[in-house]
Amino acid sequence: METWNLRKYEQAGFRGPFVQDNISVSKRGALRGLHFQNPNPQGKLVTVLQGEVLDVVVDLRRGSPDFGKWEAVKLSSDNKLQFYIPPGFAHGFLVLSETAMFYYKCTEFYSPKDEMTLRWNDPAIGIDWPAGDPIVSDKDAKGLLLKDIPPDRLFSFK
Repeated sequence: METWNLRKYEQAGFRGPFVQDNISVSKRGALRGLHFQNPNPQGKLVTVLQGEVLDVVVDLRRGSPDFGKWEAVKLSSDNKLQFYIPPGFAHGFLVLSETAMFYYKCTEFYSPKDEMTLRWNDPAIGIDWPAGDPIVSDKDAKGLLLKDIPPDRLFSFK
């Protein structure tokens, strides 16, 4: 499985650079996110090395025709898909297999002071998670509703 090839991504219009790689391992039903950083927003190229997840992004770019809308894709070690999340989007995933090893390449360093969490079950967004009662960390359970995120912590659509 090729997880990065500069020539291929440059041909697709991506211009990096990546500065940090991360791996997380989670069990079935674990829901991580929806995380974003602002300032110091991160772009993320994600893939699953083992298992399967439902990967979800939410557009947080004020002025975007898709502001507040979400998209999801299943990523697995079987389908070997990758998903690029540009800066300006909240990101999270739900583990669908017994366990999952999730791999991120990031365009900006992790900055805990700049990180925020959008609530995974915000009714105004209405993400269709396939788990009725996911395992959510205390930090993620305390995420903000979209309407409560300070405007200066959202992004601008260019």
